Amino acid sequence: MEFGERELKRECKGPDVVELQTRLAGFRGTVPDGDFGPASERQVMNFQRDYMKMAVPSGVVDRATMQAIDKFADDFPLDFKALKCPCKKCGGYGQGQFKGRYFAGRPRIEAYHRYEYPGIHRMLLWALRAVFLYLPEHEFVITSGYRCSVDNTNNNRTSTNHHGKAVDIDIVMKPREDKRADMLKCDAARGRIVETGNAQIGWSAPNCKALEPSNIAPTWVHYDVRCYEPKFLKDEAFCTSLKELNNRRPIAF
Repeated sequence: MEFGERELKRECKGPDVVELQTRLAGFRGTVPDGDFGPASERQVMNFQRDYMKMAVPSGVVDRATMQAIDKFADDFPLDFKALKCPCKKCGGYGQGQFKGRYFAGRPRIEAYHRYEYPGIHRMLLWALRAVFLYLPEHEFVITSGYRCSVDNTNNNRTSTNHHGKAVDIDIVMKPREDKRADMLKCDAARGRIVETGNAQIGWSAPNCKALEPSNIAPTWVHYDVRCYEPKFLKDEAFCTSLKELNNRRPIAF
């Protein structure tokens, strides 16, 4: 069923549950497996408590909760101009090259997969919205979204994280704040994302959203989904516009 065609709760299964899990990825998110179990229920309850301000969250996705998810998207729009690749050759989101091809001599895992995915992962971007919700004391700017193989070559990079699987954000510094203050704020932000988004620092756990540690990203926050299994990185999980990200559907029940 399409998202919005029925109430969602424990034991529901289907593509509408995948959509729910994608949209609530930043609320202690689970994998988008289409199975509404205890982890998905916790996502819903966290959203109801922290965004909807429900005193007693139900864990049931009724009409009011679906409307609130749409409002959450409107409250935190994302600038896709800032997310597009800056190379000026690929059109913004790669050229679909290198699917199933890995760097020579490296393990066949996502960290070394050269594929230019067709957009940025929707679940990652919905999780980013939750970062902005949970850290209202900061002003964030997107500094890196998509970076294709052409852009990598132009800048002497080899990482494929930004082939649709990663976003970098900066915290706007206040007057008289220095680099140390910036580093402390980024560390605190990572800790909050681990707590609220069920993310990890580093890439040790499979199927978990990941943050670069401070020794790699001292003054910015890098968020990615490179630890996900291929079944959660299918082409349809990626988007190139706000309309595709929101995937708005009528609520018809």
